[in-house]
Amino acid sequence: MLDEAVNSVHFHKDAAFDGLYPEHIQGLSQRHWTPLEVAKKASAFLALPNAKILDIGSGVGKFCIIAGFYHPQTFFYGVEQRKELVRFSQMVNEEVNLANVGFIHGNLTAIDFKAYDHFYFFNSFHENIEPSGRIDNTVNTSSELYVYYSRFLIEMMDEKPAGTRLVTFHGREKQIPASFHLVDHAFSGRLKMWIKK
Repeated sequence: MLDEAVNSVHFHKDAAFDGLYPEHIQGLSQRHWTPLEVAKKASAFLALPNAKILDIGSGVGKFCIIAGFYHPQTFFYGVEQRKELVRFSQMVNEEVNLANVGFIHGNLTAIDFKAYDHFYFFNSFHENIEPSGRIDNTVNTSSELYVYYSRFLIEMMDEKPAGTRLVTFHGREKQIPASFHLVDHAFSGRLKMWIKK
């Protein structure tokens, strides 16, 4: 059920949604932000009534806001280490006024993963191993951080109970614990849906 109080014109095409952001943020969309149709497909798999979903490395909040619009009975939270991107996430969410969406400024290693039920991961670690793909120069990146964050993610997912859902977009299978089983995929395999057994 859609949130009828929100102007739905922004939620039909990527260009319309991206238009909510400043021009320099729009320019990063194709490479760094989740496409609208991907967000709809991913959130349909993750959204269960009253569940709390965490977007790991939420950027400007595009996934959470789209997901929150299409699934008002589910709560979507994003964690992002770049303060400016969190500010843009909050700005757009205030404009569309979704009560089931929130953003946290911080590093994923400081997050209590026990507070969340299911997870979305658009390989936010990748810029650590591809400098040309960096969003900006405001955070440290390195191959060591890529390994550290990947291991941390595996450890956190391993601690989650059976039935935990995870969606990866452009993720690598070696970042997923063996306890998670692939149950579906879409967009030529770039989007993968997992459930912990």
